[in-house]
Amino acid sequence: MSATPLLSTVHRRPLSVLAEELVLLYEDDHILVVNKPSGLLVHRGWGNDSITAVRLVRERTNKKVNPVHRLDRPTSGTLLFACSESANKALNTAFRDGQIVKRYLALVRGLTPDQGEIDNPVPSKPKGPRVAAQSIYWRRGTFERYSLVEVAPQTGRLHQIRRHLKHITHPIIGDVNYGKGDLNRHFRDEYDLQRLALHAGLLSFQHPITSEPLTFFAPLPDDLKRPLERMGLSESSWDMQDSLVVRPLVRPES
Repeated sequence: MSATPLLSTVHRRPLSVLAEELVLLYEDDHILVVNKPSGLLVHRGWGNDSITAVRLVRERTNKKVNPVHRLDRPTSGTLLFACSESANKALNTAFRDGQIVKRYLALVRGLTPDQGEIDNPVPSKPKGPRVAAQSIYWRRGTFERYSLVEVAPQTGRLHQIRRHLKHITHPIIGDVNYGKGDLNRHFRDEYDLQRLALHAGLLSFQHPITSEPLTFFAPLPDDLKRPLERMGLSESSWDMQDSLVVRPLVRPES
């Protein structure tokens, strides 16, 4: 009898498959960037999976690496690691000071405004007190009564984007914590969307050692791209190559 493969408790796919989908986007002596698949845990401290992004990166590169920001298990996309003590210190300072730009794509319930800002406190850690949190978003496409939005979090709180979009009554499709179960089931059955529809598509920052400006794009994975295509959304609605030019961080008028 063959052994039962270990499954991701969220994605319900073998962890070995998720491991193969972890793609290295960039590597040097100080930093490393990967495209993390949905369902893969970043660190053992956030769960009990035997296979994590940290473990895979360490095994593939033979480097001691540390993730310098959060990326929820069901979220896919760009994940930054520090490979040296000096880089880790500099990147943590850059995140604290808001010098690292992150952009996400999310499919949400309802038709959002063209652009908006969400300013609502959320916890910075599990069971922690609520602290100030801000996000800016742009609507990039629509499907029936749903919107594909690009989100730029201005702070890095726990489940910030998921909480913020729920706060404005536009919960993310596929979100089992903050979304709507009937909608999640509808999108699973009709469009084979088996995951949280949230993807960290862009990461931009100065290299912690050389100060070179760097921007990385994580291609949309098939488990999100194909459902969006079934909905009739075009590639232009999720392509983020020109995001920093077309959608600069100018706060919307109140």
